[in-house]
Amino acid sequence: MISHRQPAVRRPLAAVALAIAAAAAPLPAAAQDAAGTGSTPRGATAPLSLNLAQAYRAALEQDAVIGAAEAAAAARRERLPQARAQLLPNVSANASRFRNDLESVQPGLAGQPVRSEQQYTSSSRALTIRQPLYRPFNFADYQQAKAQVEDANATLDKELQNVAVRVSGAYLEGLLAQDQLALVLAQKEAYTTQLDAARKRFAAGAGVRTDIDEAQARVDMTVAQELEARQNLDYTKRQLQVMVNAPIARLAPVDPDKLRATAPDPGALLRWTDRAEQASPELRALRAQLEAARFEIEKAQAGHKPTLDAIAQWSISDSDNVTRVNSRYDNKSIGIQLNVPLYAGGYVNSQVRQAVAEQERVGLALEATRRDLALRVEKEYRGLTEGALRIRALEQAVRSAETMVHSNRRSFEAGSRTLVDVLNAEEQRVTALRDLANARYLYMISRIRLRALAGEADEQAVQEINAWLQP
Repeated sequence: MISHRQPAVRRPLAAVALAIAAAAAPLPAAAQDAAGTGSTPRGATAPLSLNLAQAYRAALEQDAVIGAAEAAAAARRERLPQARAQLLPNVSANASRFRNDLESVQPGLAGQPVRSEQQYTSSSRALTIRQPLYRPFNFADYQQAKAQVEDANATLDKELQNVAVRVSGAYLEGLLAQDQLALVLAQKEAYTTQLDAARKRFAAGAGVRTDIDEAQARVDMTVAQELEARQNLDYTKRQLQVMVNAPIARLAPVDPDKLRATAPDPGALLRWTDRAEQASPELRALRAQLEAARFEIEKAQAGHKPTLDAIAQWSISDSDNVTRVNSRYDNKSIGIQLNVPLYAGGYVNSQVRQAVAEQERVGLALEATRRDLALRVEKEYRGLTEGALRIRALEQAVRSAETMVHSNRRSFEAGSRTLVDVLNAEEQRVTALRDLANARYLYMISRIRLRALAGEADEQAVQEINAWLQP
């Protein structure tokens, strides 16, 4: 006898999309309190609802990594005025005042020693101006300081590029976690509906116990998956919270109608590689370090060279003793001072060898980074190319999975399919939706990473991604 099965409730793709949007919406107050994110304690920052562009701007202001990078760059920029100061005139003044107690012994007329004591004061003042004329070490140090400032600016620029990648990555991970939770909740609801229907059929004598057990097992599994998904969503929000320094209430989900995943021009890879080699902050920093290493060699070689300074001095000294009562000396002098190093025990030669080895190390690091950069550009470029194709393929897979769910339910109602077939089709549809969401986020993050490798991950690049999100 063919069992008469009750029709199952169908959840099309649009319903799942609504479930995703509902999961992304703010929780009711009671649910927030249960989750520990309800009313804001006095003095605490209220949870924020941010889109990607707002999160990026907040991170620029609040991210501790960026703050540390800016402070480090500001500190390193001071190398330039310090090095310049070594080439400018140095003016110094000194003054002294002494009380002298002089005891002298001289032979007397009868050959007997005659002792005498004098107490007097003496003082002096001097003003000295020294102008370096030839200081090869100082000049090389000044040129090195300019290279080090460029290194500092490039390193800061690298961190600014990275903050766009880090914020976008954390934000998109949060969106993926939102989608995964929504899919788990939708799957749980579908399995629960099937479980209720199986129990009714069994109670009516039209079903089998196996259907109840199978549906119950699927429901139990989604309960565990829901706990994991909620934990993952909380963690991803906290990752973003660290950057913006404020709790996150809601993330703006992706609008599938706005996201048009297009593959880049097949011939654009070489152009992207060239742009990265020219503008990459990472390469700019290493090129500046290589330039600084070259001047470090010149500084070491300066240990073999003489130095020449021009010196002008004006000094006044006063003395009041027995032989020169109320004497005063006023001396003005001007001249040059030459210092010639002769031998330092091999210290200078060792410094030169050390600087040459350091320059070689930086040069090899630059070449290694250049090769690695080209590889990373190709990876992200292919992420866009293959990601666009994968998104289109998964969109078709979702449509096919929807059709398969519908067909299995119709066949189940007709008695030619089992409940297990319906549940498997439902699971396959959710898997396709999850893979589609993941592919979209991978495409989006590849886009911002590629811009960052070329030194173009600025607010405009973030706005391009933000335009694909719902208001």
